[in-house]
Amino acid sequence: MQKKNYDTIIKNKAKGKKLFAVLIDPDKFESVEVIKKANRAGVDFIMVGGSLLSNGSFENCIQTIKKNTTIPIIIFPGNHLQISKNAAAILLLSLISGRNPELLIGKHVIAAPLIKASNLEVLSTGYMLIESGKQTAASYISNTNPIPADKNDIAVCTAMAGEQLGLKLIYMDAGSGAQNVIPADMIKKVSKNITIPLIIGGGIDSPKKALLACQSGADIIVVGNAIEKNVSLIESIAKTIHSYKK
Repeated sequence: MQKKNYDTIIKNKAKGKKLFAVLIDPDKFESVEVIKKANRAGVDFIMVGGSLLSNGSFENCIQTIKKNTTIPIIIFPGNHLQISKNAAAILLLSLISGRNPELLIGKHVIAAPLIKASNLEVLSTGYMLIESGKQTAASYISNTNPIPADKNDIAVCTAMAGEQLGLKLIYMDAGSGAQNVIPADMIKKVSKNITIPLIIGGGIDSPKKALLACQSGADIIVVGNAIEKNVSLIESIAKTIHSYKK
């Protein structure tokens, strides 16, 4: 199985270089302008997915993006139907912060033959929802409680368990449109206790917040909702992330 994108992530982590992923919700994808700005800014990955799919077309969205960029497209699936052979990779998310068996393994069993047939690069990912000040679509749809923002020990032990289970990435997410970002102290403690790459998303709507996540130990910063509101943020956030040095 191909490991091209994972190798890129690992090599950059080893060098201390931070990566930037733009998250696109197919329901809200209306213009290729966001892709053009991502190209100019040197965005590292484009993630595609959403908790719902009511108006947009997942496959059409993937194909349109692919026609307008060479940036690797990584599926960030909201459900087992969000699979496309036209993407480069898929985050195979196991919701390790919750206790819903369907999202720990159930949906994965259904999706497994489809993913294998697609030849997508599989990035097995421990997905952790962190409380953000309000209920998000991710916590509602998944029917799980997020980890409280002040419970660093729970977050650390959950991430450690994910790594010990053999997962390749840990993704801590405050959720789309989060009221609060994940606390810097929590990111720091999780980062220090795992060796696999750490992805941080949710509520990052400025270069300053992106920088704080980098300083705290994030390896990949994901921004979605803020860019939907202000596409010009792509360039300023990309510059901040890519210029970061320890």
